[in-house]
Amino acid sequence: MRVAAVQLQSQDSVSANLIACEHWISAAASAGAHFVVLPENFAYFGSDTGRRAAAESLSGLAGTIRETLAQCADRYNVAILAGGWPEVSNDVDRPFNAATVYSSDGSVLTNYRKIHLFDVQLPSGEQLRESAAMSSGTEVITCDLLGFRVGLSICYDVRFPELFRKLVDRGSEILCVPSAFTQETGRDHWHILMRARAVESQCWVIGANQCGSHPNGKTTYGHSLIVDPWGKVRAEADNEPGLVVADIDADSIDRVRSSMPALRHRRIK
Repeated sequence: MRVAAVQLQSQDSVSANLIACEHWISAAASAGAHFVVLPENFAYFGSDTGRRAAAESLSGLAGTIRETLAQCADRYNVAILAGGWPEVSNDVDRPFNAATVYSSDGSVLTNYRKIHLFDVQLPSGEQLRESAAMSSGTEVITCDLLGFRVGLSICYDVRFPELFRKLVDRGSEILCVPSAFTQETGRDHWHILMRARAVESQCWVIGANQCGSHPNGKTTYGHSLIVDPWGKVRAEADNEPGLVVADIDADSIDRVRSSMPALRHRRIK
């Protein structure tokens, strides 16, 4: 399976962001990708008020975000992970941060809601409190896609290896981490965390990240990655919008798990 990680510099215009998404989905399809991963905040990257206004439901009549992603999947014949968009929750002030997988016919295959919310004070003094504007999910989600089991997460989730153990226990072979890693945290931790999750899980890891400057003074790190089960970076972007592509095969997973059977040697579960 050929996979693509799309890197965006999303802003606070849903319509403009979705035009950029379609451009890069089309480019990924032209590059032969079967599965395209979009980063967190692909549809909206702005204020909490704007995020609430942009929120859509997965049930009932499709809104602009849902309709666009379904049409892109069908038009370009690719599966899409729409990573990190505002999904309506029971709390009108705090939508979920959702990652939705669309099959190549445009139907919704599964939906994951970000479990770990980014409530931190960075060394620079910047404070971020996702829980003030987002509701947390509770379910560990995997899905079967094009012959592989895919495990889902979003951004800050990557710092919690226990989640990835559960994804592996459920058969995951590919782990997706759509992200909006900040410039500060990304510079020091992005590569380490992505490669660590690949090595310990013996899975392919697809990290699609945001890049550059966004509203409200936010900056993100870029360097979207595709990492193999041995921890080698097979493809990496720089700090501009674009995409990276790699071919994933089941044999590479089997070889690593056979030669280094760490998952079978586990004693603490």
